[in-house]
Amino acid sequence: MSTSSIKKVSIIIPSYNEGTSLKVLLDELSYFLKDFQYRYEVIFVDDGSTDSSFSLLKEASLNNLNIKVIRLRRNYGQSAALLAAIDYASGDVIVPLDADLQNDPNDIPKLLNLISEGYDLVSGWRKHRQDRALDRKIPSMIANKLISWVSGVKLHDYGCSLKAYRKDVLQGIRLYGELHRFLPICASWNGARVTEIEVNHKPRLFGKSKYGLSRTYKVILDLIVLKFLSDYSTKPIYFFGGFASVSFVFSFLLMMWSFYLKLFKHIDLDRTPLLIFAAVFIIVSVQLLLMGILADLVMRTYFESQDKKTYQIRDSVNVEMSPYVVSRN
Repeated sequence: MSTSSIKKVSIIIPSYNEGTSLKVLLDELSYFLKDFQYRYEVIFVDDGSTDSSFSLLKEASLNNLNIKVIRLRRNYGQSAALLAAIDYASGDVIVPLDADLQNDPNDIPKLLNLISEGYDLVSGWRKHRQDRALDRKIPSMIANKLISWVSGVKLHDYGCSLKAYRKDVLQGIRLYGELHRFLPICASWNGARVTEIEVNHKPRLFGKSKYGLSRTYKVILDLIVLKFLSDYSTKPIYFFGGFASVSFVFSFLLMMWSFYLKLFKHIDLDRTPLLIFAAVFIIVSVQLLLMGILADLVMRTYFESQDKKTYQIRDSVNVEMSPYVVSRN
């Protein structure tokens, strides 16, 4: 992919009650974009702010038609705000940016250079992160290692908002909960070429972070959901059937142990709860198996009712492209 193949860049910025920071950010972007070599648009998403954010953004958009503003009815969260921006972005490369001034817009060309070299997704790495260690840096470090281990996608900093995506790798990806941080994983599992690069990270000047330690357990739960969707979304019977098999094996072993105690140790079965536990494990295994069958039917209905495909095509030669194929022209 050559540099000229990047036709337009969409810089997307979700914001929630960042009015003070936005004043400075708009000045920074204005200075940075004066010498920007690509066609661009800047999409701000006001995620239900209650301060002066929207009025500031509206005024800026009136002075610069390349600035677009989307105002959500209420605070839906960062994932929903990013999804709204992605849905309305017209660029073939999308670059998210935080509104709190901690990301440096001057790093954007570095990310775009790697996109030009053929990568589909470039993730920023805040190697020298300017945040508190106890409640921000250490939990983030642990979460990053856990995410990399579970997903197989080795990145140092999943939490860095500054990234660059080719828009086609985001096609069909929906964001819920805190799943926006897992976009590199979703893209990689769909065949995208992913890399990372060191970026600057500045101390927060205004306000306070909206995230703390409570976010960590949400990230872990979302990671479990993402792993399930990746490995078992088209075959959930394997997931539930695996647990059903384990439960059945436990039940069988408990019954054998009960009979052994009865026959060789002469211990009455009513003096031990082993048979009760065995019966419970049998019931659990049957329930898990039935849940797996139901989940399999639901997923088949999901794909077939919407005529969705269980695959994605990167390129084709002498083949008429269907609506489900991502065109790279």
